[in-house]
Amino acid sequence: MLFLQAVTPEALAEAVQGISLTEARKIVGAVHRYDHLPHTIRGVRRSSLDSVRAAGTTPALTVRATCRSRLDPFIKYALELNDGQIIETVRIPLEYEGRFSVCVSSQAGCGLSCAFCATGRIGLLRNLQAWEIIEQIRVVRRGLEDLKRQRVHGIVFQGMGEPLANLDNVLQAIRVACEPSGLAVDGRTVTVCTAGLPAGIRRLARSAPKIRLAISIGSARRAVRASLMPIDRAYPLEEVLDAGVEHACLTGIAPMWSFTLLEGVNDTEEDAMELARLALEFTRRTGLRPRISIVPFNSIDPMGPPTFRRTEASVESAFRDRLKEAGFHSHKRYSGGSDVAAACGQLTGTWTVSNDNPQEPNAPQQQKQIASTFDTHARFSPAPPDRPTAPDHS
Repeated sequence: MLFLQAVTPEALAEAVQGISLTEARKIVGAVHRYDHLPHTIRGVRRSSLDSVRAAGTTPALTVRATCRSRLDPFIKYALELNDGQIIETVRIPLEYEGRFSVCVSSQAGCGLSCAFCATGRIGLLRNLQAWEIIEQIRVVRRGLEDLKRQRVHGIVFQGMGEPLANLDNVLQAIRVACEPSGLAVDGRTVTVCTAGLPAGIRRLARSAPKIRLAISIGSARRAVRASLMPIDRAYPLEEVLDAGVEHACLTGIAPMWSFTLLEGVNDTEEDAMELARLALEFTRRTGLRPRISIVPFNSIDPMGPPTFRRTEASVESAFRDRLKEAGFHSHKRYSGGSDVAAACGQLTGTWTVSNDNPQEPNAPQQQKQIASTFDTHARFSPAPPDRPTAPDHS
């Protein structure tokens, strides 16, 4: 059975006998325009529509909660998969009014266990299929108030899970999202973030050279990074950055290096200088400067003592000054939606349904808990709550 919201026109024409590529483009366009396969489409034969209808379906995800931040225009969606698992997706406001980016999940849960992210406490439940990834974007698009003035401008693969561990489905979702007949998102506004899978980075460069890459650094010091990100024991940061060099050389796109500051853990002068050393070496090898994004830590322990604490502003400023002195400007990321647990690292999939208003969040409860990393890697800078600075996809 074909999932019609997750096929390209070429794949549809190949899978369904008797329909032309022109008809396939119109059918794919109609599916994304109307959210389903309509009974008639101008320029498409009835026999072609009947064949596609017999071969395909357009399943949907159930919106279990829509959590609107009162601090800024971020919105978090709790979405139920057909097997009952819950994933989360975040609508991110961009700097230009009416433009939004969608932070999507690629897995239910995550198996990498990064210590500073709530996802690591859940474990991996399963990979998402391409249609389940695409449907997250469609849910956000359906929630836009004015389709004439608002649109989905970009996609960031930084929700639940490690995208490069589900790369087949992620690449298919990217193909559909960037297809002019599909969601028509510019590939240059799509970014995939990884904790560090070198083979996946290399394949991403070859299969989707227009797509941006973001790497979660954690720490530039080997022992510290291994304690924060167990993946480092299998794939040390040096190997990850080697793959990043290949990606940059093949695509010509500078990667984003995401660095979450943790008080007393990775925020010292030594940490800053080691990060600058790695950035200098990367620049020497590629001719491109990595875009360093400093991420404020958001609590992932709402019910107990904190595992980590956010670095104080003065220490953060000193850290960034050391980078600047070494020749590397950094950007401080605006991490929005913290009051509804939509900020970086906070997604946990806990919610309750109120009988009076089933679309609003309530007190958290212990259900099927699916955590996701909301780690938007594009440029952020401090901004007032009513106009947050969001990912810059220029």
